[in-house]
Amino acid sequence: MIPEAREVHLSRKDRKVLEACCRSPVTLQRDLKRARIVLLAADGRSTRSIAKEVGVQPRIVSLWRHRYADQGLEGLQDKPRPGKQPIYTKATDKRILKLLDKPPPDGFARWTGPLLAGALGDVDVQYVWRFLRSHKIDLAARKSWCESNDPNFTAKAADVVGLYVAPLAKAIVLCVDEKPSIQALERAQGYLKLPNGRALTGQSHDYKRHGTTTLFAALEVATGKIIAAHSKRRRRVEFLDFMNSVTAAFPNRKLHVILDNLNTHKKNEHWLKAHPNVQFHFTPTSASWLNQVEVWFSILQGQSLSGTSFTSLTQLQEHIDAYVNAYNDRAEPFVWTKKKVRQRRFKGRRITQL
Repeated sequence: MIPEAREVHLSRKDRKVLEACCRSPVTLQRDLKRARIVLLAADGRSTRSIAKEVGVQPRIVSLWRHRYADQGLEGLQDKPRPGKQPIYTKATDKRILKLLDKPPPDGFARWTGPLLAGALGDVDVQYVWRFLRSHKIDLAARKSWCESNDPNFTAKAADVVGLYVAPLAKAIVLCVDEKPSIQALERAQGYLKLPNGRALTGQSHDYKRHGTTTLFAALEVATGKIIAAHSKRRRRVEFLDFMNSVTAAFPNRKLHVILDNLNTHKKNEHWLKAHPNVQFHFTPTSASWLNQVEVWFSILQGQSLSGTSFTSLTQLQEHIDAYVNAYNDRAEPFVWTKKKVRQRRFKGRRITQL
């Protein structure tokens, strides 16, 4: 049943607005139909005749006649629609974050999406994953860090970084350390052909040990070149023997040697007294990463040692020596870009006791 038709009275201003709306090529079809309905109603047309001309149901004509009669032009606009109420709200997000602050269930190393959904009870696992992605929370990734409790961290770090950024004139800056217990492992290697025809390269899980070697290395900061030597052990006597070979490589030059806090690197005053042109600089406690030779050890592991096989300890040592020679042919210095060294205390650190 169609409600009783409402009389529509247009002011000159409203008529101009509606007529302009009908003439405009960019007017939406819904707005065009509403404008025509009101204009025709103002001309005294019946609801059914307007519906037939505009191409809508009579109840639609009646709706917009009443809306304009009661509210004017504003009545022709769509009212806000609440839409479907969201299942999950900010309160749900807070529950997820609060749960992440708690230890995972017994027997599990870390939270996962299904574990979170199960602990919440009323949240779908797909929403949990979407929430984690939107907040860039990676449950699988793990970061490691090292906090130095050295009270002289700033002074020591500034001393080391100062040698990188502004080395003393006519002085040689060397980063020295050792990579202990490099294993000579013999593994079967080659290509494995799969049933689908694809070929994979790899190595066997089985291996045979042929001993270990300790690599002493000195990186010249200015050139990036490496001086290396092998040793069976890493005692003080082996360290000082290596330092003798390093000083022999730079005769009559002032040497500034950067070392970590290994006990064999310290309490060598007798050796330093016999070599007055050598000065030791120590990185702060738990901050050996300030030593640039550590970067080179990482490069050595990735480019030379990983995925290789050796049938003897001698073959391993010759392999490393060959890599050092090849590296020195194209060596470039590492560029230290961070110039400010600050010491900041950590406050409110959360320590979980298992």
